[in-house]
Amino acid sequence: MDGYSFELITGPMSCGKTEELLRRIRRCIIAKKKVKVISPDVDTRAKGDYIESRNGLWLDAIKVKHSIQILSVVKDAEVVAIDELQFFDSNISKVITQLMNEGKKIIGTGLELDFKAEPFGSMPELMCIATKVDKLHAVCMKCGCEHATRTQRLIDGKPADKNSPLIMIGGDETYEARCIKCYELPEANPPKKNSGFKLLQFDHK
Repeated sequence: MDGYSFELITGPMSCGKTEELLRRIRRCIIAKKKVKVISPDVDTRAKGDYIESRNGLWLDAIKVKHSIQILSVVKDAEVVAIDELQFFDSNISKVITQLMNEGKKIIGTGLELDFKAEPFGSMPELMCIATKVDKLHAVCMKCGCEHATRTQRLIDGKPADKNSPLIMIGGDETYEARCIKCYELPEANPPKKNSGFKLLQFDHK
């Protein structure tokens, strides 16, 4: 599908979204298409102007702060690749719609759910306007099943509670993929157990 299209790759952390994005970009480059790669500047995992997958693949990228900036840096592009769509502001849907109307092909990645298993940023709307959606699964890092769809946030090796900040940039030490069964989201202040004495009852025979 070339031009006037938006391919969205989604799923939890560690499912291979960026790796798949890079694979599709390289196919476009082989086809001699003019490609521009965009990444949100809030994503500081890559220590330079590039995107990188967990298996070490990388490609130069333009870092932007606001989604509206994308329009000015991709004017001569035929294909626009955007990584980590969930981090962009609410205008990202309008930006992508405009790029499609201009006849460009957009390929994007994004976490559909945040660490609380709630819709992340503009991802629900982006999934609606996409012309193609690929939902990838990961391997659960707790039980090993191949259908992990949740992103588990860890703080000091333990599941983060509901009051943890929404955005916390990190890698494998901060996040891991889990299936629905193994995913955990503890309360911020769990109720304390009763510390009173327990009355013992004796049978009188």
